[in-house]
Amino acid sequence: MRKLFTSESVTEGHPDKLCDFISDNVLDSFLEKDPQARVACETVAGKGQILLTGEITSIAEVDLEAVVRNAIKQVGYHDEKKDIDYQTCKVLINISKQSQDIAIGVDKSYEDKEGENVASEGAGDQGMMFGFATNETEDFMPMPIYLAHKLAKRLTEVRKQGILDYIRPDGKVQVTVEYEEDTPVRVDTIVISTQHTENADLETLKKDMKEKVIGEIVPKELLDENTKYYINPTGRFVIGGPLGDSGLTGRKIIVDTYGGYSRHGGGAFSGKDPTKVDRSACYMARWIAKNVVANGYAQKCEIQLSYAIGVANPVSILVDTFGTGTISEDKIVEKIEEKFDLTPRGIIESLDLRKPIYTKTTNYGHFGKKDLPWEQIIQL
Repeated sequence: MRKLFTSESVTEGHPDKLCDFISDNVLDSFLEKDPQARVACETVAGKGQILLTGEITSIAEVDLEAVVRNAIKQVGYHDEKKDIDYQTCKVLINISKQSQDIAIGVDKSYEDKEGENVASEGAGDQGMMFGFATNETEDFMPMPIYLAHKLAKRLTEVRKQGILDYIRPDGKVQVTVEYEEDTPVRVDTIVISTQHTENADLETLKKDMKEKVIGEIVPKELLDENTKYYINPTGRFVIGGPLGDSGLTGRKIIVDTYGGYSRHGGGAFSGKDPTKVDRSACYMARWIAKNVVANGYAQKCEIQLSYAIGVANPVSILVDTFGTGTISEDKIVEKIEEKFDLTPRGIIESLDLRKPIYTKTTNYGHFGKKDLPWEQIIQL
């Protein structure tokens, strides 16, 4: 049976990703000075204005406005008439401390209070978190999101390296892959929409996208005479970033994970310190799923972990190998419980999550990057 599956990615200049990047820069700025900082900050971006809001509890002093402006500068925004200018935009700061009602559950777990001697803080929220891996790419990621991220990252590279000097920061990519059973066999459709300067020629842009972006990323054997290309299909994309559309932290959760190929619990990542299991437990679930596949126990694997606020241990663990397992799913659960400490403290310590590593995760997916701790392969 043949089927099509589509995933999208966006560049770091997409207004939602700009907000994610600002929030993660704020998080890293606090963790550099205070590894125990509690951070949950959101960014809103609109015409000529950035609002940073949320909760931060820390002994560190950070110049938040400077962090915001530097993050915008790193992305490459400096034109208030076409997107946003890091030098002239308004920056509004509305930050409070973590609610004491939440802190009492995080500081001391339910199990500790009940005398169960569990050496961990409680989860910072309730919820279910998913991790996924498949052997269809070298990064153990689904092919559609794997290619979409690489194309989006290449769009940024040709801009920042001066290869295409008319490209601006905002952009989106979409890739449709054709599968035969569960094997990717060809790319059916590629969509690229990239912001550009006023005087850019559309035909030149289309040619450059095919040669210098698609041609550098997508394996030739996956392309054929029937592959469809939609490059800047509206014909014009000059106004972009927060001037073209508002931005908000946490609005690209499917881009951040598996491109819709796996289920999602609904929690966003950026701007949250690792006591928030929305983020840290998803990283742990990915680490587990990747190692289930890498150790040969399945061709693809999805892990669900669920937590209750203030409770250290997960209330449930689910393994689904979609019929590809070489051992039973019950046996995989046993291996997980033997190998991994799934309490918030156990996750933080196992993956060393109190370091300022989060701006490396913001763009082009939180998974599939070999230098991140939850991507390391171990014996399971």
